[in-house]
Amino acid sequence: MNVYAISDLHLSINNPKPMDIFGPVWDGYLETIERDWKKVGADDLVLLSGDLSWAMKLEDAAPDLAYIGAFPGRKVVIRGNHDYWWKSISAVRAVLPEGTYAVQNDALKFGDCVVCGTRLWATPEPGREQSAADKTIYDRELIRLRLSLDAAAKLRGERDRLVVMLHYPPFNGTFRPTVFRDTIAEYSPDAVVYGHLHCGAGRVRRKLLIGEVPYYLTSCDLVGNELVKVL
Repeated sequence: MNVYAISDLHLSINNPKPMDIFGPVWDGYLETIERDWKKVGADDLVLLSGDLSWAMKLEDAAPDLAYIGAFPGRKVVIRGNHDYWWKSISAVRAVLPEGTYAVQNDALKFGDCVVCGTRLWATPEPGREQSAADKTIYDRELIRLRLSLDAAAKLRGERDRLVVMLHYPPFNGTFRPTVFRDTIAEYSPDAVVYGHLHCGAGRVRRKLLIGEVPYYLTSCDLVGNELVKVL
C-alpha cells in the first residue's frame, strides 16, 4: 500500500471559480491532478490535508466530494481554514462517498497505516505578537492535536506506520521548534503532511526532515499539481 498526499484543491465543481487568477500554475491544474492520480491503486491511500472546497454549505460541497470520491484509492480528508462547509464531523461523514473518510481530532487505521490529524493554527512569526483570539484557537488546536495523536497511539501496532495530517504547518518561517512540533515528535510518526501555504509563501520547503520525521508540504500549486508519495 502506497500513501500519497495533496491539499488545497479549492474545488468549486458546481459553481466554477477561476483559480488561474492566482497565477499560471493554476491553469488547468485539475487536469494535471487527474492525469497524475492514475498512478494510485485501489488499495492505496490519498491524504487531502484541507481546503478541499470553496463551498459555504455542506450540500454545496457534495459535488466536490463526489469528484474526489470518483478517483482511485481510499481518500482521507481533514478540514482546512477555507472549508466553511465543514460544520461537524458527523454531518461530513454522513455524506462522504464510498471509499472517502474524514479525520477530525481522531484517527483511522488502514492496514498497517494509522492516520490522524487536525486543522492546527498559524504559528506566530518572530516579532509579531499573537492576538488573544489567535492564542485561544492555537491552544485549542494543541488539545485537538494531542487527542488525535492519543487516538492514533491506541490503534497503532508495533509495526504500524503513523502519518499525521495537518492543514497549517506546525512551525513558522524560522522552522524552529514549537509546541506543535514537540508534541508530534513524542509519538514518533513516520511522516507529517500539511498544506495551507501557496506560491510566494516565505517558508516553503517541499520536504523537511526534523529529527527522523519527514514533513511534506502538499499544497497542489507548490508540488506541480501532482500527488506526493509519502510512504
